[in-house]
Amino acid sequence: MGLELPKYPEMEEDNVLDFTDSELVSHVKNALTSVLSGDHNSYDQLVGVMHHSKHLAPDEVALLETTLKALSGAVSSIDITHHDSLLAAIFSMSMWNYGPHVADALAELIVSLAISNGKYLDLCLRMLVSNFTPPPYFLDKLKLPRGLERKGQVLSRVHSAFKKIADYVPLAPLRLLTIVLQGMPTIYHKDRAILIYVENMLKLESGEIGELVGSTMLMGVVDRLIELDVEIGWDAILQDDFSKGIFEMELEDVDDIEESAETDVGEFRLSRKSLAGNSIAELLDNLLVLTFEHLESCEREGRLAKVFETLLQSFQITVLSAYKSKFTQFVIFYACALDPENCGMRFATMLVELFVQYSHPQPTRMSAVAYLASYLSRAKFLSASFICSMLKRLVDWCLEYCETHDGDVNPNAHRVFYSGCQAVMYVLCFRMKAFVNVPRLKLQLLMPLEEVLKHKLNPLKVCLPSVVEEFLRQAKAASLFTVSETFIFDGLLESELSRAFGGLERLDTFFPFDPCLLKGCDSFIRPMFVFWSMVKPTYDDAYDDEDDGSSDDELVQDLPNENEDMMNGIDMDEFDCQLQKMSITPKSTSSHKFGGRFQEQARMPSRIRPSTSPESL
Repeated sequence: MGLELPKYPEMEEDNVLDFTDSELVSHVKNALTSVLSGDHNSYDQLVGVMHHSKHLAPDEVALLETTLKALSGAVSSIDITHHDSLLAAIFSMSMWNYGPHVADALAELIVSLAISNGKYLDLCLRMLVSNFTPPPYFLDKLKLPRGLERKGQVLSRVHSAFKKIADYVPLAPLRLLTIVLQGMPTIYHKDRAILIYVENMLKLESGEIGELVGSTMLMGVVDRLIELDVEIGWDAILQDDFSKGIFEMELEDVDDIEESAETDVGEFRLSRKSLAGNSIAELLDNLLVLTFEHLESCEREGRLAKVFETLLQSFQITVLSAYKSKFTQFVIFYACALDPENCGMRFATMLVELFVQYSHPQPTRMSAVAYLASYLSRAKFLSASFICSMLKRLVDWCLEYCETHDGDVNPNAHRVFYSGCQAVMYVLCFRMKAFVNVPRLKLQLLMPLEEVLKHKLNPLKVCLPSVVEEFLRQAKAASLFTVSETFIFDGLLESELSRAFGGLERLDTFFPFDPCLLKGCDSFIRPMFVFWSMVKPTYDDAYDDEDDGSSDDELVQDLPNENEDMMNGIDMDEFDCQLQKMSITPKSTSSHKFGGRFQEQARMPSRIRPSTSPESL
């Protein structure tokens, strides 16, 4: 039980109308100064008014509003030591408990306190940040129209107060950054509370003080996404036998699958179903959707290019090194999709630069090329000419590496090289058909690639069997190489050699832009995404006549005629003849059997599934 404080008689509704603004301020000042002489009666009554919060009668609302306004005019008389109980009452108030008039008066008081004395700045900013989220009892009301209306009223006043304080106190935004980041709800808070908090962080990024705090807010959001992401264990996603290859069932037809009455629909449905009821996965999905919507607003406002630079920085610092990231990387994927000509190309260029520069650590370079391979394979919005230019840089680097290294197969010593070779083959599994009928691409890519694959470092024996198998199958069907022996790898996801070059991080099995299992996130990504069922492998040419259209054909059409002069002077008949003579078949050895045995007929499942194994990350 606590002491029930009496009402403040001088400020009761019947008397309020008889006071001018200056007289009200004078009364409040007298109550504040009386404490210094030992008289606490009026002061205690003043504090009691601040504790009025829920279910207020109209006269109580008027009394509270009037008192808050009077306090705003008397902030110079407030002392942080003698009036600590009053300050504690003020800073514990929530705008969510009041209507617009009281909320306006409260926001005005907080701004007045913040600019009156530096001692109050952090306290005022913390109070405003605490209003990012409603009291627990109000969370369920956010589903109702009145609750959403109240939310808009509160947040508009909070962010307006930030701007007013920043206008008078230049250091306020810097202090606000620390307070916002420190005050982020943990992953174990109510999901709606976290969503609203992140919504406010994004509102700060795009708001009037966004120039000062925007980049840090956005990076803070990505950090929280990663924290949630790594909390979702691989056991919660994949429940299959990882002896199966990476090219199997994919998410492309998941909606049809879920509507099917059949029970045996494949492992991928089990993966999607296994996330059902996972509160962290659902929260992450909602946060990703919120972030995607924010990126859309940035694109509409013409700010996406600037925001993208922050995303790139955050990607390099946070996402690239988070080898267990499963979903957060789709933030930058979606930003690229919104602006392919700038953001889309900038991202790929950054990744290839990270890979080719020897100054970066090996895991960073391998992770970068894994992202690049997955991105070039999956991004529907990238032109074939640009993809070709990126592949050429990878092939040129691999060829240069071969020219300076004359050793034998050594997965540990040449990890970066093998990751580059696997990246090229992986992309060609998706894009080969778009390139095979363009002579200059054969000259730029396939001839140097043949030298790389025939080198004594023998990437075909080290890279993932499932990737090599599909690559060789398509290459043979397109008559790009002469393959004297046909391999079958039993759909192996990995080999001892690939496991060795992948290292503890298992970067050999890392394909970060595999189909997204989060339903909300997938709805944004799907229109910009290349699923395996969309790909026309070269060995499916027999069925071309039955198809209505081909995304691969569209890719070929966008190849520019630039650099065609490089083909002048080349006998194309002789050039094609030389291509037909290429042979990239690994020699059979007793110590390096790729998948254990050779057979007469290669096989390839028709679909592909998320390919990162639990132990790999």
